[in-house]
Amino acid sequence: MHYDLFNQHTIRAEVEFGGTGLHSGARVNVRLRPAPPHHGIVFYRVDLPGHPAIAARYDNVVDTSLATVLGASGVRVGTVEHFMAAVRVAGIDNLSVEIDGPEMPVMDGSAVPFLEVLGRAGLERQDAYRTCLRVESAFTVTQGDAYVKVRPADVLQIDYTIDFPHPLVGRQSYSWSLDVGSFRRELASARTFGFLREVEYLQSKGLALGGSLDNAVVFDDHGVVNHEGLRFPDECVRHKVLDFLGDMALCPFPIFGRFEAYKAGHALHNRVLREMFQRPGHAQFIQAATMVPQNLMRQPVPTLYWKPLAVAGNG
Repeated sequence: MHYDLFNQHTIRAEVEFGGTGLHSGARVNVRLRPAPPHHGIVFYRVDLPGHPAIAARYDNVVDTSLATVLGASGVRVGTVEHFMAAVRVAGIDNLSVEIDGPEMPVMDGSAVPFLEVLGRAGLERQDAYRTCLRVESAFTVTQGDAYVKVRPADVLQIDYTIDFPHPLVGRQSYSWSLDVGSFRRELASARTFGFLREVEYLQSKGLALGGSLDNAVVFDDHGVVNHEGLRFPDECVRHKVLDFLGDMALCPFPIFGRFEAYKAGHALHNRVLREMFQRPGHAQFIQAATMVPQNLMRQPVPTLYWKPLAVAGNG
């Protein structure tokens, strides 16, 4: 699959899937529908009166403690990051996501099931320019010793390092650049992971009720509890890159830039986007990788998905 930078895309046909919510443990059903140009990725809680909408935007993130949770007007949809990573890499700009519960199904803890669903739906090219965002000036966000450094680049480049005091995790680093084929091979199948003591504690508090060895890698004090082991020796850091990509997909536009993350998490990922949009000069809108002549450059169309902020100058 070629990642088309010129035109917006939606899915060709409706598709349905379902699974268990990681934290609620409840069955969740999802229907994906095509959406018109400039609609963006929007979740609709069809289990609630009026089917309230929640745009998949960084500034609708209301909780990052255990996963990335979107919220608007008191309505929430959680654990969106794996799905959003698949949507962004598949090149989908416009999508209606109808969901009958408060979180996306965890599936197998990776992005592969979502890629398969999107593959069944197909891709439909739309008669509208795709707007992208390019980092123009360097900045850093920090939290304790954790940080994300952001630098200008002509591609999306992610360099991620984790450091956990466990013999099978420890310090791991991974670098990845946007490529659909490499995403499928290197990142998509990396599963969410946790430590047995933490999982047991969360479940005692009524959280992670849907978590199991079928949808997460679990470590005890000495090794991997899952009988099949790891899919990659460095599966944990690969999954963190997947998480980062999904959180960056809450930027309404594909991003060009280099991101160096160290011991980061969903909260710090979200702060990157908030910083980028709140401070003029950090980023600039471009279209078709700057191959569209300046006199044809267009501002993004204001919608539920996108409202102009300080970054909106063409420079």
